[in-house]
Amino acid sequence: MDATWIWIAFNLFVVGMLALDLGVFHRQAHAVSVKEATWWSVAWISLALVFNAGIYFYWQQLWPDSAYTNQDAALAFLTGYLIEKSLSIDNVFVFVLIFGSFAVPAAYQHRVLFWGVLGALVLRGIMIAAGAALITEFHWVIWIFGGFLIFTGIRMVTSDGHASDPTQHTMVKVLRRIFPVTEGYEGQSFFVKRNGMLMATPLLAVLLVVEVSDVIFAVDSIPAIFAVTTDPFIVYTSNVFAILGLRSLYFVMVGAMDSVRYLKPALAFILSFVGVKMLLPDATYYLLGDKMHIPVQWSLGVIVLTLVVAVLASVFANRRDAARSGHA
Repeated sequence: MDATWIWIAFNLFVVGMLALDLGVFHRQAHAVSVKEATWWSVAWISLALVFNAGIYFYWQQLWPDSAYTNQDAALAFLTGYLIEKSLSIDNVFVFVLIFGSFAVPAAYQHRVLFWGVLGALVLRGIMIAAGAALITEFHWVIWIFGGFLIFTGIRMVTSDGHASDPTQHTMVKVLRRIFPVTEGYEGQSFFVKRNGMLMATPLLAVLLVVEVSDVIFAVDSIPAIFAVTTDPFIVYTSNVFAILGLRSLYFVMVGAMDSVRYLKPALAFILSFVGVKMLLPDATYYLLGDKMHIPVQWSLGVIVLTLVVAVLASVFANRRDAARSGHA
């Protein structure tokens, strides 16, 4: 089979799955439950594993000129997928920050993430095709984004917790220089017509911030998979499958933690940690002459441990309060 058709077939499969997702299962705006998100997570992970099995059995038939054996290609895909999946945990917490900052209703969050994922697939495809040159060109953005995450984590602990007005967000003010913007959300629409005039809604600003955040994370994560393999098809497909499962992972984690009273300080710590992780290699290079990286497994371990502590502390506090009210 010609290599071009393999690329076309894979992308048509992805577009078809996304169309099924939005056009059938999420046609009506609604808040995604933990149960629904869990089933979607299982579905996306299962598809990735089936695809990995296909590589194992058919790689040499599809790519006869490849230097990889079937086993090597399958291992490279699985490693890359696991790395991107682990790194995508960072994105999830930034999504929490973005939606909270814009006070986005739960019913509209899936639509933003859907189009955010679609845009991320295109942008990551471009970045992977451009390779290390483009990544190096935009590497300086990590400094800004990492500092912003640390600042946000600190501010999250010290803020009063009141919901913000989305129309006063900086991104909305920037968007107003290009489009007239409505005074509030208009359902799940990104654009509406008022008196014959096309107007953007604050939800479009949310989508733009989601897209920008993914590009910045791609600058940080794509080099990680390039360290595993430089085969463009394996790099791209492992990225795609990790991104496709990102939305459902977000709803699983957010839905499961809705009742955790210590989620806010835990989230603040995680955001600050992610910021430090992004800044650490460059900071240590300038200070010590050598880049220090926090390994993916350590990063994932810190995040999981933080969430476990937050959950256990919340359970203990809830039981203590229940016991006190029972004795009152």
